Amino acid sequence: MNWFYLSIAIIAEVVATSALKSANGFTEILPSIIVVVGYLLSFYLLSLTLSSIPVSVVYAIWSGVGMALITLIGWKFYGQALDTPAMIGLVLIVTGVVLLNGFSSSITT
Repeated sequence: MNWFYLSIAIIAEVVATSALKSANGFTEILPSIIVVVGYLLSFYLLSLTLSSIPVSVVYAIWSGVGMALITLIGWKFYGQALDTPAMIGLVLIVTGVVLLNGFSSSITT
């Protein structure tokens, strides 16, 4: 269940971060509500995962996957460019998350 909570926490954080641009400095009500609710939900669910997964692993996965998803959303919906170093960085982030999940013994401690 903790991996499910972490997945939803990542999605909530990505939705909240994506809505920040539309919130226009918190002057637009609906996007501002999405930002606040998204971050509250994300941090709450993130805290639930810490009962069985080490904080370093949780934070690495949460921030790494979130950063990769936000980068892709910025590219797809906001027209932000992804150059070669950005693409290499995203591949390295995803590789790091795969290594943590697939091969690290620190996840089970």
